[in-house]
Amino acid sequence: MRSTGGFHGRRIQKTGGSTFIISLPKNWVVARGLGAGDTLFFTPRADGSLTVFAESGEATETERRIVAVSNDLEVEHLFRRLIAEYIAGYPLLEIRTPGRMSARTREVIRSFAQRMIGPEIIEETAEAVILQDVVGQNPLPIPSVIRRMHQMVRAMQADAMAAFKSRDASFARDVIERDWEVDRLHWFLEKQVTSALRDARILVSLDLSLPECSTYLLASRVLERIADHAVRIAETVTILGKERTPERLVVELDRMAASAESALTDALDSLDSRDIEKANAVVDAAKRITRERDHVLHELTTKRGSLAIGLAYVLESLERAAFYASDLAEIAINRAVESPPRADDAAPVGKLAIERSTA
Repeated sequence: MRSTGGFHGRRIQKTGGSTFIISLPKNWVVARGLGAGDTLFFTPRADGSLTVFAESGEATETERRIVAVSNDLEVEHLFRRLIAEYIAGYPLLEIRTPGRMSARTREVIRSFAQRMIGPEIIEETAEAVILQDVVGQNPLPIPSVIRRMHQMVRAMQADAMAAFKSRDASFARDVIERDWEVDRLHWFLEKQVTSALRDARILVSLDLSLPECSTYLLASRVLERIADHAVRIAETVTILGKERTPERLVVELDRMAASAESALTDALDSLDSRDIEKANAVVDAAKRITRERDHVLHELTTKRGSLAIGLAYVLESLERAAFYASDLAEIAINRAVESPPRADDAAPVGKLAIERSTA
């Protein structure tokens, strides 16, 4: 045996006429409670390596996460903690408090379970609430999650600008509320990737490589940030109130919004198709939007009060959305270099996933 940098080397031996065997590190076998006669599974990976894992058994205590919280923890802090535990990917979460759990703490846990994909309350006691992930690790392919997020973000962008132009407060509130749908998809994708990093069996079930998981996680983060800026545009409806926006500024901002939306779609298409030329065009488009921003900003210097503040928020959010699309285009370029498209690729990954899921 030879060990280098944490890797254990084993010589391949031949037994019989055509069977090759290697030995396993004793520490690895013992640590996993394995012994003679147990079954191991091997999965070949795209990079030529083999993933080895033991046969699945009963749920272990390591799959059950006990989360100790206090009743006086701030609501927002408790919610953030639960999101972090959810992303960690444990199938069972047991949230416990010292002594009787308060009604406020239970309400936060219920709200969390309702907003996330998967967790359901399966048991409650005086001191604890137990949540179980009922959807499993791979109910929806990651490329399909990205496509769904893109559809929602594009709709939010368009509706936020419509609410801004019409000063429709109810329309604006609808955009703000939809941000939760984008967030929950992003957190779900984070959970899938985190679980795949911890368990090779989950990575196999995702049918993606680790670099691909990283790429889609970065794309998800970009989409989530763009949704936040759509919310910010919708929130300007309250700031602007009945203030009338000069028509020439509305036209300029509307043109920037259309460019930002188009850049996002092109960036996602370039990610799917691994089209470097198209991705570079998105980066160039984002720079053009910056030049347009400078022109509109000059116009805003003549405005005062809530009108100037509200329009400045819209302008900044449109520019940020365009640059996040540019970030996505750069991610697409990196993916194209790391994994060029094959000649026999029939369609982009994301589009294939959607066609299959809607067939």
